[in-house]
Amino acid sequence: MENVIYNELRIRGYVVDIGVVETRKMVNGKGEYKQLEINFIATNGMDKYYIRSAYAFDTETKREQELASLKKIDDSFRKIVIVGDAIATYTDDNGFVFMGLFQFLKNKGFFPDFRK
Repeated sequence: MENVIYNELRIRGYVVDIGVVETRKMVNGKGEYKQLEINFIATNGMDKYYIRSAYAFDTETKREQELASLKKIDDSFRKIVIVGDAIATYTDDNGFVFMGLFQFLKNKGFFPDFRK
């Protein structure tokens, strides 16, 4: 699924990078560092998107784990989660846009539905 998303972003003209967000928390009195992955950072001129690919959210724990990296990013660029299921595109309370893989592939523009 990630290869399909990557190739589609490249076809649409985006420069695609991967990203890592570092997080630190105290565990038993010791600082613990953890690196959280951002699957894609897609950039095309002034447009920039953080994209997380998740085949499925089986449990709430899995959902939180998958979204943790996006929640740590503190800027105004759009954050998108692409899932393997066919779902209606929606925006959650965090401002993350959720869409199915096929919805992403059918939208041939540069995410025109989200520039509102």
